[in-house]
This record gives sequence, C-alpha cells and structure tokens, in this order.
Amino acid sequence: MKADEKRYYEVRARVFKALAHPTRLWITKRLAEHESCVCNLVEPLGADFSTVSRHLAILREAGIVIDEKRGKQVFYRLRIPCILDFMDCVNHVVENRVREQAGCLKY
Repeated sequence: MKADEKRYYEVRARVFKALAHPTRLWITKRLAEHESCVCNLVEPLGADFSTVSRHLAILREAGIVIDEKRGKQVFYRLRIPCILDFMDCVNHVVENRVREQAGCLKY
C-alpha cells in the first residue's frame, strides 16, 4: 500500500473510530433530529458535562459534527447528514445478523 493510499484509509478509520462508541452513536442520532447544546445532552445520557463535551469533541475532530458558539453555550449539529445513510446500512447488517442467529437457534 502506498503512503497516500494508507493516509486515505487512516482518515476514514478515524471516522469509524469516532462512531465506535454507544454514547457517540446516540449523540449522532439525537443531533440528526435537531441541533443541541451540551446542556441538553447531559441529563438524557446520565453523564457529566465534561464527558459529553469530550464525546462531542471526538465527533467534531472526526468531521461528523460542527459547533457554533452562541453566547456562553455551544450548539452542535451534524456536519454530514449522510452519516444517517451509513447508520441505516449498519441497522440492516444488525437485523440480518439477528435473523441469522435466531435461525440457528431453531435447530
């Protein structure tokens, strides 16, 4: 693999790594519904402010979300809404896997 090709895959892997956490998947889905500030995510997640902020920073660094400061609050929204297409694809994989495993249990 050439250096530029390796870099190509490294950048893509960073996006997958950013999404590879249940909390960040939940945040991504929530931001798909509407933008939000950290303060509106803390309670539903049952996490502290700094933990939620760190998850959002990881998503921002990967290019998945974008932030906008408004007064003292920072609001986040999806930068790339097409990530939801990927999430739908993952859902299909999970559903197929569950069906396959259920089929194995019948015998």
